[in-house]
Amino acid sequence: MKCVICEERKPRRHCPGVQGEICHTCCGEERENTVDCPLDCVYLREARVREKPAEVNPAGIPFSDLQVPRRFVQEHEAPFMLVVDSVVRAIHSNSEAIDNDVRDALESLIRTYKTLQSGLLYETLPEGPIAAGIYHRAQQEIAEGRQKIASNTGTSVRDADVLSALLLVQRTVYRYNNGRRRGRAFIDYITHQLRESAPLNPVGPSLIVQP
Repeated sequence: MKCVICEERKPRRHCPGVQGEICHTCCGEERENTVDCPLDCVYLREARVREKPAEVNPAGIPFSDLQVPRRFVQEHEAPFMLVVDSVVRAIHSNSEAIDNDVRDALESLIRTYKTLQSGLLYETLPEGPIAAGIYHRAQQEIAEGRQKIASNTGTSVRDADVLSALLLVQRTVYRYNNGRRRGRAFIDYITHQLRESAPLNPVGPSLIVQP
């Protein structure tokens, strides 16, 4: 029997992404590149433990000029978690979503909410259909969540708070995206860890710009 990917080496493990037996080398090289790895794959989980967040230069991230207060998450937990939950629901609405789709959707959402600061609404949609779907679903979830918060607490969520939350989530994409073509390390992180870390600092001080 040969590895179903390279068809050369002896297989060592079952790959749920290709539904076949593969070798160690192909598992390491093709994971989240040519293979759509289920997030619950035991070998993917082991690889996640070894992966370290990327060293990110804040100046190289889109919208790095927009400032987010250093204590934003601690002082505005409800808007932050509203955005996180909305993005998670939007991601789960499309099983084919990868980190780059989420990044593109978030950056379009940021552009949209940035225009609201001037009193206008101008939507900038991402080009890809999956990213566009995430964008629309997140918009819907955020709008519905804001209405619920206002109804339950009598306090409105400001556009500026939504924008700050979106910026933090977007910057976290750059920290956790592992660069693989079909990578979903950020999706894994926001789904299983980011909710539990709030109201702790979700992105690290280097990615928060203090006014």
